Amino acid sequence: MNKIISTKDTIIIGLMLFALFFGAGNLVFPIMLGQSAGTEVWSANLGFLITGVGLPLLAVIAFSFSGKKDLLSLAKRVDPIFGLVFTTTLYLTIGPLFAMPRTGSVAYEIALKPFLAEQASFVPLLLFSIIFFGITFLCSLNPSRMIDIVGKILTPVLILFIAILAAVALINPLGIPQEPQANYQANALFHGFQEGYLTMDALAAFVFGIIIINAIKEKGAQSKKLLLITGMKSSLISAAVLAIIYTLLAYIGATSVEQFGYLNNGGEILAKISQHYFGSFGGIILGIIVILACLTTSIGLTTSCSVYLHQLMPRVSYKTWALLLSITSALLANIGLSQLIEFSVPVLTILYPISIVLIFLTFLHPLFKGKKQVYWGSLALTLLFSFVEGLSISKLDLSFITDWLGGFLPIHNTLESFTDLLSNFLPFYNIGLGWVCLAVAGALIGYIWPVRKGRI
Repeated sequence: MNKIISTKDTIIIGLMLFALFFGAGNLVFPIMLGQSAGTEVWSANLGFLITGVGLPLLAVIAFSFSGKKDLLSLAKRVDPIFGLVFTTTLYLTIGPLFAMPRTGSVAYEIALKPFLAEQASFVPLLLFSIIFFGITFLCSLNPSRMIDIVGKILTPVLILFIAILAAVALINPLGIPQEPQANYQANALFHGFQEGYLTMDALAAFVFGIIIINAIKEKGAQSKKLLLITGMKSSLISAAVLAIIYTLLAYIGATSVEQFGYLNNGGEILAKISQHYFGSFGGIILGIIVILACLTTSIGLTTSCSVYLHQLMPRVSYKTWALLLSITSALLANIGLSQLIEFSVPVLTILYPISIVLIFLTFLHPLFKGKKQVYWGSLALTLLFSFVEGLSISKLDLSFITDWLGGFLPIHNTLESFTDLLSNFLPFYNIGLGWVCLAVAGALIGYIWPVRKGRI
């Protein structure tokens, strides 16, 4: 039976999606962007909202539109091998390699580090990581009830705290925005666009989209049309709340430089601002809320990744996967928040353009009738660009390749020459969107490519 979804249920689903998204990066990146952008905060924030809010919204809607049951089946539209590699890479990225360790690092930076000595040893972070991911593992064994309870309590309390913090900052600002730092002095909009990658929400949306569709189905919706409409409404609710919070945090960050100077990461900024306005009590309240927010996200990611990996390799139990992911995340969390962010940038530079192209191809799928050459052409050229771009901004020492080849291929010079060529001839390259033209060109080539009779 196809039941009409009530407005109340739609709002609840929208807030549940917000609770899933709003974790580690959603607090620290907007406020850090505000500090760096200074007087260009509004342009930078607009770019950040496009990738930090708009793309996750489109990803959830695209998933509803596709009618597929999971990301693997959606990505297999391109090719079975691509589907497996892309889906596994995405799950590992939003799971134990970056996003999950970051939940523990952010919780530590905001909840515990402000109360420790300036030069504290590695021991507090190590102990905190063990406890945090130990709780994550235990809760992931039966996650649905815990996430539901914490989400219902956490979401309004977190929004209320940020609203109070924003109101105080607007009435009694810390200072005025300063001159933007180097990266934001030109093309602040497009730099903010790339900073939105760091939230990883567009990647997570492919996974959370499954949860939202299942939640809508549980409320009685069955038809594709009703799933799509309800998915759009709930996604818009989540996106609206995220956009308001991001904008407020970016503004608070922009006004904080005059008082605190430039700090290392968003967790440190938020902790200092909270303590400035509310003292130690405010810092404690913020810390508790942040731990719960990060814990909710960590449990959700552990559950999703463990389910996927168990489906991929059923001989390894769900419980074993959850334990392995928790241990790995606890270890990587000790690298530190700033280092985790630094390491994740090249990977996200590679993954995000591919994900964006897949989102738009999902919407256009009926138009080109699912012709595989369109997928192959568009994604192949996008991958070529994003892979080179990711390598060029990474700090990997690639000289060993040159040594291994006996000096035949000077890899650094080759990368520099190639990126210089792209910079001179590829439109939008200098604002980080060079992949757009390649994706369109690849899709057009694939569309006009002749199809052998009986094959697509």
